[in-house]
Amino acid sequence: MTHGGGLTIGVLGSYGGRNLGDEAILTGLLTDLRTQEPNARIIVFSRNPEHTRAAHPDVEAVPWEGVSRTDSALVLAQLDLLILGGGGILYDREARRYLRVVRVAQERGLPLITYAVGVGPLGEAVDTGMVRETLSSAIQVTVRDQESRMVLEEAGLLNPITVTADPAFLLQPEDFPAHLLAEEGVPVGQRLVGISVREPGRAAERLDVDGYHRLLAQIGDFLVHRIDACVLFVPMERDDIRHAHGVLSHMVAADRGRILHGTYSPQQILGLMRHFDLAVGMRLHFLIFAAMVGTPFLPLPYAGKVFDLAQRLGVPALRGVEREVEGPLLAEVDRLWDEREQRAEGTARRVAEVCDQARGTSEVTRGVLESLRRQTLTRV
Repeated sequence: MTHGGGLTIGVLGSYGGRNLGDEAILTGLLTDLRTQEPNARIIVFSRNPEHTRAAHPDVEAVPWEGVSRTDSALVLAQLDLLILGGGGILYDREARRYLRVVRVAQERGLPLITYAVGVGPLGEAVDTGMVRETLSSAIQVTVRDQESRMVLEEAGLLNPITVTADPAFLLQPEDFPAHLLAEEGVPVGQRLVGISVREPGRAAERLDVDGYHRLLAQIGDFLVHRIDACVLFVPMERDDIRHAHGVLSHMVAADRGRILHGTYSPQQILGLMRHFDLAVGMRLHFLIFAAMVGTPFLPLPYAGKVFDLAQRLGVPALRGVEREVEGPLLAEVDRLWDEREQRAEGTARRVAEVCDQARGTSEVTRGVLESLRRQTLTRV
């Protein structure tokens, strides 16, 4: 339903869960929508509407988990368009939860697009079937990487699929003053290495927690001695703090490690990455942030989406985070430090290309919004 001369747009994704990667996606997506449709009324379906409203005061936020079909339909009836995504939300046992809302929308004839969504793994028949059936009715399907397109094709989706890039590549960094590092207990004047860990969770259920804690501890100790650095663990969501402590407990040089405890926006964490001489990490958006500001980084792929990013940016990455790769991994960290200047130009060029691809989602969305505006004018 039009609102103040603009469209009413719903956005459904993994928002409100206090995950900095998901919040980066939402920030990039909302910035894009506001640029294209300044007068839009935007309703975000959120796990924590209060958190979403505080972070984005210019949008409305409503719950979707545990909400009945009838109550969902009341909100969906107000929309001109439903956007699914971005982010990696269409995978086993999780896809069905989001698509329950999408099905209610489609029963009402509401247009659907996906916005640089991440897909997979998909192996369970319920989720695979729901993804294929719901997305077959979408006006446009955009995914954030090649792996997601392959998963959709294997699921039997016949729609054209456009590969773009993660909306986080649309963000601009905010300054992260040195005094904030000092307040976090980070020594001034020393080299600084950023490290990102993650919990096993639904997206990484096969992680050997103790094994990867010990592996990252080896990397931390190696860099402390190799380049005389301090290491700063950057939690992308709150449970990462516990796992950072787990890694520190295995480090010989634990006194040279710190954990970021403050609450910061995605743009601030993007600005923080400028302080790092090197970054080593598991979380996808930690690595995206490092790439965007030109910090040399080494991915530790626990899932296809991280390996896909490494391939896209031409960055070496060993598959897996098992102890068996300890020797080759330390050798790769050593090589990354030695070759950081030679690699910088090539990585920056590829990052610029991916940023352009992220803006490609805007092009697809723009066409849909223009069509909806024309339909609205025709009805008037």
